[in-house]
Amino acid sequence: MGRENQSVVTEFIFIGFSTFPDLQVPLFVVFSFMYLAILAGNITIVTTIKRDSSLHIPMYFFLAILSSSEICYTLIIIPNMLVNLLREKATISFIGCATQMCLFLGFACTNCILLTVMGYDRYVSICKPLHYPVLMNQSFCIKLVVFSATTGFLFSTVETYFIFTLPFCGPNKIHHFFCDLAPLLELACGRNYIGEVVIFVICFLVVVFPFLLILLSYLLILNTILKIPTAEGKRKAFSTCASHLIVVVVHFGCASIIYLRPQSRYTLNEDTLISVTYTLVTPLLNPVVYTLRNKDVQEALKKSLGGITCIQKT
Repeated sequence: MGRENQSVVTEFIFIGFSTFPDLQVPLFVVFSFMYLAILAGNITIVTTIKRDSSLHIPMYFFLAILSSSEICYTLIIIPNMLVNLLREKATISFIGCATQMCLFLGFACTNCILLTVMGYDRYVSICKPLHYPVLMNQSFCIKLVVFSATTGFLFSTVETYFIFTLPFCGPNKIHHFFCDLAPLLELACGRNYIGEVVIFVICFLVVVFPFLLILLSYLLILNTILKIPTAEGKRKAFSTCASHLIVVVVHFGCASIIYLRPQSRYTLNEDTLISVTYTLVTPLLNPVVYTLRNKDVQEALKKSLGGITCIQKT
């Protein structure tokens, strides 16, 4: 059939949760509570770090930026997903889908690079403590954040360009609950092999390369910790890394499963479950882990809550 006889797709239909029609309302309730918890947790972290001067160090500066990015990251996906759970027909325009993908991938890539920056910060803090104030000065930290965001959105723009310059001329049902790479590649009625290679290389640079850098950082950190003579010193050094490690494992684990496996292994139900993990669970994990495991944040929260209680009593 010639291209002139093919219809051009102007909108897409999400069918990510349509296989569970009886669960859509319960899922709406559960996901709504999770989203409120994500917002409350990450906003609490950002405001606590901003208000408490004892947390005005690079480690918590990067944590506040990561929490802000997580808020934006979930804002792109979750409100639309919640509305679609209650709609009979969940649609999104062609332009809307491209915009959602570009923004979602931009914040996702930024988060991957930020987690790498946080790993580097832990390496300098533990392995080069005397040089830490000089190496991780305010100007350099800001440059690292700008680099993370610029690189993240540059990568997402390139990926979005290659996806949405493909011809979409037939089916328009996305087997997902938002516009992601693999489901849209499935719908395209043409292939761009160069584009697919570029997308895979970008995914490798964003997922595998940062993870290897983080792994290298922690191998060097472990080597330094083992040289600390006291058990208390070792425990204290490791405790500053534990929260970051937990978030890294979950974040990069989900990302590698989704974006680095062969397209032929794409399955609706498995991908929907994993996608729920990295769009809802991972952003929720960040404030939970850092609040439960980090004594500095706990103390700052107690001071903040104590100050609010005193104001209310007066």
